[in-house]
Amino acid sequence: MKTFGGLRIAVAVLAIIYILIPLIVVIPASFTSANYPSFPADGFSLQWYAKILERPEFLEAFLNSAKFAALAALFSVIFGTLGALGIAKYDIPGKSYITALLTSPLSVPQLVLGIALLMYFTPMMLAGTSTGFLIAHIVICIPYVMRLVLTGLSGFDYNLERAAAILGANPLTVFMKVTLPLIGSAAISGGLFAFLTSFDNVTVSLFMVSPEMRTLPIEIFSQMQDAYNPIVASVSSVVIFISVLLIVILEKIQGVGKVFGGSHHTNG
Repeated sequence: MKTFGGLRIAVAVLAIIYILIPLIVVIPASFTSANYPSFPADGFSLQWYAKILERPEFLEAFLNSAKFAALAALFSVIFGTLGALGIAKYDIPGKSYITALLTSPLSVPQLVLGIALLMYFTPMMLAGTSTGFLIAHIVICIPYVMRLVLTGLSGFDYNLERAAAILGANPLTVFMKVTLPLIGSAAISGGLFAFLTSFDNVTVSLFMVSPEMRTLPIEIFSQMQDAYNPIVASVSSVVIFISVLLIVILEKIQGVGKVFGGSHHTNG
């Protein structure tokens, strides 16, 4: 048993190292003083971070990413929270199938999802438009919000809603004064994870963008196709920093592990 436990620890450590290798290479390379990428970094300099401000394509792409991520997070929180409440509170026929359908983007490869959305949006004249791009990101973000809100509802005491209704509160007041404060942290965490998912997305975005509408991950991908230089490493490091910061905030509020929690409470 001790040997098996040690083997599991060794495999876990190797897996973590494998995941962190890109960070170990990219972040130090962004501080190089040379005009070419190098690892270990050739000297130390912040020049490549300063040069980001001189590249309008990166600044515009960052603003596009932040705008679409914020909108995707907002709509995902609204629809995901309402969907989770409907699934948890009401005895809907085929509830398990509905839940599987709404959370299917978590299990479908994003390459397949991107192709499917492109094929669906093209006849509707949504491919390559801001509206189509936003809808695609909402589709991939909603499942994370639903998972977190369903997890938040797993210990929800529905007697509190009943008590508020008995005391004369209307359904909207019950939701705003009782339900929402109790699931608020789960909804906020879902919104943060939705923002992060949209902000970092490359695969689905590749099928939805147009030359006039580019996000930061797409711009990084495009720059790497032409020539990899240290400014790409510095921009990538900024994206990594934003992602890590949001994950730390998410962990403090709700816990990253709960994003993938599958248990939820149904009102019996």
